[in-house]
Amino acid sequence: MQKINSFLPLLLSIPIGWLAQNSMAQKSPIKPNVVFIYADDIGYGDLSCNGAKAIQTPNVDKLASQGVRFTNMHSSAASCTPSRYALLTGEYAWRKEGTGIAAGNAGSIIRPDRYTLADVFQLSGYKTGVVGKWHLGLGDKTGTQDWNGHITPGPSDIGFDYSFILAATGDRVPCVYVENERIVDLDPKDPVYVSYEKNFEGEPTGKLNPELLKMHPSHGHDMSIVNGISRIGFMKGGKSALWIDEEMADRITSKAVSFLEENRSKPFFLYFATQDVHVPRVPHPRFVGKSGMGPRGDALLEFDWSVGEILTTLKRLNLDQKTIVVLSSDNGPVVDDGYKDQAVELLGNHKPAGVYRGGKYSSFEGGTRVPGLLSWPGTVKPGVSDRLLCQIDMTATFAAMLQVPIPANAAPDSENHLNAWLNRGGKGREYLVLQNVQNNLSIEDGKWKFIAPSKGPAIQKLTNTEFGNLDKDQLYDLITDSGEKVNLAASHSDQVARLKAKLQQIKSK
Repeated sequence: MQKINSFLPLLLSIPIGWLAQNSMAQKSPIKPNVVFIYADDIGYGDLSCNGAKAIQTPNVDKLASQGVRFTNMHSSAASCTPSRYALLTGEYAWRKEGTGIAAGNAGSIIRPDRYTLADVFQLSGYKTGVVGKWHLGLGDKTGTQDWNGHITPGPSDIGFDYSFILAATGDRVPCVYVENERIVDLDPKDPVYVSYEKNFEGEPTGKLNPELLKMHPSHGHDMSIVNGISRIGFMKGGKSALWIDEEMADRITSKAVSFLEENRSKPFFLYFATQDVHVPRVPHPRFVGKSGMGPRGDALLEFDWSVGEILTTLKRLNLDQKTIVVLSSDNGPVVDDGYKDQAVELLGNHKPAGVYRGGKYSSFEGGTRVPGLLSWPGTVKPGVSDRLLCQIDMTATFAAMLQVPIPANAAPDSENHLNAWLNRGGKGREYLVLQNVQNNLSIEDGKWKFIAPSKGPAIQKLTNTEFGNLDKDQLYDLITDSGEKVNLAASHSDQVARLKAKLQQIKSK
């Protein structure tokens, strides 16, 4: 009730005319269940439904065959925390300081007073849940969390009734699960301590104790050791609560399935954020060696299994035709992201970003053009759509479906593209602003892409990623040059001027 009351002043500020106009459109909104499967670091070319030949993802292919496959779906940023922030708030992350890649002990980045995608569903009578990777901070301020008590603020403060999450991400401490804002299986006699400044006395690290490792870092990731793998950051204690990486997909998938089972009789929204294929890639033994591409390829198969478990559960519960399933990824792919797992050596002819240039961290299309699928059997017509779409629009789009008025000043960059998402017409986005890991911006309109002049390295050698940073204008025709090989800025100054002006207009909004 407190959360709802906090939005009343905002809701009252919505024009009466808007409410009247939209309430007449449909007397009783339909309320399908919604499951959003958010992959981690999976690129456009990593799935066989998008043309991959070296890897087969049959469960994802099934989802694609029974729904719409988007070929121009984007995350709003080329790295994880800003993409997740924009997804849940409907606001470009570059508008807000502190939304870069979050440390494992970051405070809550989305504050309790923010209206979120989860609020759209919760205020519509849905049961809401988040399972899997969080990486949006927990607690009030960085480094001040009570890891051994109620870690608040957390997901329950921004619209989620239930949560079972990784506190941050798989390569950062603390390496524990957090259920409803309390560490799972924690022994109070062995409390958890976390630091991102210095190690705890007597605790081994990957840098000083490589003999304790079963997976070695290629760069960074050489601090506290958990499950034979060194991480970013330092932690001590909580031995009974530490996760086992090989069991992570099974653990979070079972929690997602349980959420579906427990809420089968009411509308639900599940945000299922998987860890695959983010580093460290340590798939369950039943997937090891199955792809022929090493741990990264095996983790792709594990992700596909998780998708299959969700689809099978919906079918078993007779909810498949009552449920919208959306699948996408938080950013483009990266092959070597800090561990010696032979991902580069065993890649072969596989192209994780498909035909697109760049990958995770990059301004080029490979950084944000990600897989996009939506299935609603019996309602959404199967097919392929090339409309320009972005995850940031989920808030406004689902609010429109549920006839929920968005409070004034909430979700400022989210647009309603319900028809386009449901493959029943609609133009899609006119313009989309995207950011790379240095917060350098680009803008595209479906054909033309302008990358603003920026400082910063052109390439990150550690991950072999082209950032797309250049100290002059870049303009690419995405229709004729999907690989962004030819910079047309000099010969198409009119398009540069148009997109530069539009970018400035959006920035100053």
